[in-house]
Amino acid sequence: MTGYTLPAPTRRPAAEPATIYAVASGDLRRSANVTCWPVQQRLEADFAAAAGALGWSVRRAHEVDPVAGHGFIDSQRRGIEVFKTIPPDAPLVVIDAVWQYSHHVLAGLRSHRGPILIVANWSGEFPGLVGLLNLTASLTKAGVPHSTLWSADFTDAWARDGLRTWLETGTLRHDQSHVRDLPALDPTRPEVELGVALARQLRDDKAVIGVFDEGCMGMYNAIIDDELLNPLGVYKERLSQSALVAEMGRVGDEEAKAVRDWLDRAGLTFHFGTDEATELTESQVTSQLKMYIAALRISDDFGLDAVGIQYQQGLKDVVPASDLAEGLLNNADRPPVFSRDGGRELYPGVPLPHFNEVDEGVAVDALVTNRIWTAMGFDPETTLHDIRWGAEYDGEFVWVFEISGAVPAAHHGGYPNSHSMRQPPMYFPLGGGTLSGVSKPGHIVWSRVFIADGSLHVDIGRGHVAALPEEETQRRLAATTPQWPIMHAVLHGVDRDQLMARHKANHVQVAYAPDAAGADRALLAKAALFAELGLTVHLCGQVELP
Repeated sequence: MTGYTLPAPTRRPAAEPATIYAVASGDLRRSANVTCWPVQQRLEADFAAAAGALGWSVRRAHEVDPVAGHGFIDSQRRGIEVFKTIPPDAPLVVIDAVWQYSHHVLAGLRSHRGPILIVANWSGEFPGLVGLLNLTASLTKAGVPHSTLWSADFTDAWARDGLRTWLETGTLRHDQSHVRDLPALDPTRPEVELGVALARQLRDDKAVIGVFDEGCMGMYNAIIDDELLNPLGVYKERLSQSALVAEMGRVGDEEAKAVRDWLDRAGLTFHFGTDEATELTESQVTSQLKMYIAALRISDDFGLDAVGIQYQQGLKDVVPASDLAEGLLNNADRPPVFSRDGGRELYPGVPLPHFNEVDEGVAVDALVTNRIWTAMGFDPETTLHDIRWGAEYDGEFVWVFEISGAVPAAHHGGYPNSHSMRQPPMYFPLGGGTLSGVSKPGHIVWSRVFIADGSLHVDIGRGHVAALPEEETQRRLAATTPQWPIMHAVLHGVDRDQLMARHKANHVQVAYAPDAAGADRALLAKAALFAELGLTVHLCGQVELP
């Protein structure tokens, strides 16, 4: 006997026959959870009906909170407590109709022993598909086996057959025949030589990425540990967002006005109103431009090669949105910013790559893309997008890529084709403007750096941006979030369900090339660079290596 009082073991209930236990992971922001709750209820009812038709019942593992006004798990602690009530070997489904913070349920899913299914509705209304992709990427990084399924309302045969398979076998596999490993490359190809040389330069000279608070919005998959990052030659400068706010306070009104005047001359349209709660105002934009200046000065202080601002969890209650600053940073043609003494222009004539939501997979990708595109003489602007939704149009599947606030103006064809609208109040209580527009038609390379089996991988492919009629563009914006920038993306040789089954992030990185041949050459250089750095490179879809 030890003489100590030992804790009583946690007693979890036994699973009931033909019962699926369900959880709903939500946002940390109550305003978003309340707004999105009705669409979540519809999805849960649709899924329960599909399960019922197959002879199974769905038991919700947590109650609706009448005080909070929704039924989401809205914190990590809440998720831990909920999972104590779930039989550890029971079939478990996570139902996502909205954006969700993966760490709310990650602790419970790590220790759950029964089969796990992540489902989402095929809808752009709220970012449930984005939430599913983030959670599945996080589970992949954590090494937790899981299956996925998506449907408009779970009445279609494809979804019902998939659910039946999962219920009968505990697993559901989708077609991923579009993925192949990178073959041996010809070392004498100029693009291969370039990629290898840039990779070696990165390893030898090293790069520093500035991280303004890590782990935005529960994105466990977006954190790359130093042990994986440092061998690439990439090191983190860990910064506090409070330091960014403090530096904003040192920026004068006249400096912000100079940036604003530059944007007005460049042709950026601001959609102003007077109601701070619901409309974009002059004061919100002034704050955002001070953030732009402050971010460049801090980046110069630390010699950063790229920078990421978390914002949405941390700064959202302190200052207006970071998006306008982020979009400006990613553009080569942008308002000049000078050192505090006025003696030096900071990062003149080039983008300072910004990785939105401090997604470190994006940081690595943006850093190497910038260097390859610059060396090849291509426009170096690159950005991430959320994989938001998509639909057939004129015989091809056209994705809605839609980041939550800002892309470089060059992707729209410049500032005259760009505009700034107030961010939605349910996510951004203090407002702030976007840097929005419709991405121009053209040839793109898309990619994603991710963690699987304890190592770094990258998926890379080709695509183009379609030119859709204005009416269809507006329909898609109205079906998603009309304030945000949109890209009509077509991925070559990758269909809807293949991308959803394979992609290991809510984000996808894109960069334009001047023509199809240039895009193929840039992809080859990028693949060679990543392979030289030691990442496992996967070619996705129709990829023609020169």
